[in-house]
Amino acid sequence: MTDFDTRLADLGLSLPDAPAPAANYVPFVQSGAMLYVSGQICQDENGLILGKLGADLDTAAGAKAAERCALSLLAQVRAACGGDLSKLKRVVKLTGFVNSTPEFTEQPKVVNGASDLMVALLGDAGRHARSAVSAASLPLGVAVEIEGIFELS
Repeated sequence: MTDFDTRLADLGLSLPDAPAPAANYVPFVQSGAMLYVSGQICQDENGLILGKLGADLDTAAGAKAAERCALSLLAQVRAACGGDLSKLKRVVKLTGFVNSTPEFTEQPKVVNGASDLMVALLGDAGRHARSAVSAASLPLGVAVEIEGIFELS
């Protein structure tokens, strides 16, 4: 078991299968050492995590939804690496979109759910640049969507 797998198991988590695209796009594109992963929407074993932050969900629930997006991002990275996550050199940037009311201002705390998980699993290689923005709505009514840029070895 790799350090990554051990850390994942210690957190009581597992990577899902890489979600299939829902429209006319690919889940990831590799250009040189850079891997661009399409936005991953929040879902868990019960299905999509729906709702609007500031109305239906609180910040803690949003952070858990963002964590689920991070797991899907890593599942896509694993797929791009042919199952070998040791090829992941670092997380470069995450862009988080939070389905929220106009009054909600804790988008960064929501996206911390993904950022904190990347660092917990990958250490310094999980530290990244980031944007966290509000969206009036997201596909299928999900609470959070996150896209990522990764560097491979």
